[in-house]
Amino acid sequence: MNVFDRTYLRVKNTIWAWLTDEEGDVNVVSIVVLIGIAVVLAIALKDRLADLIKDLFTGMNTGDINKSVDFH
Repeated sequence: MNVFDRTYLRVKNTIWAWLTDEEGDVNVVSIVVLIGIAVVLAIALKDRLADLIKDLFTGMNTGDINKSVDFH
C-alpha cells in the first residue's frame, strides 16, 4: 500500500466520521427552542417594542435619547 492509498483512506475515514457524528443534535434542538421563545416574546411585546424603537429614533433625531424614552 503506497502513501497515496493510505492518505486517501485516512481522508475518507475522517470525512465519514465527521458526516456520521451525531454529537451536535442537542445543541440544534436548544437553539430552535430559544429562537421559538424569542419569536413568541417578540409577538407578545410587539407594541411595546415598536414604541421603544420609535422613541429611540426620535431621541436620536432630536439629540436627547434619555428624555425621549419613557420607561412605563
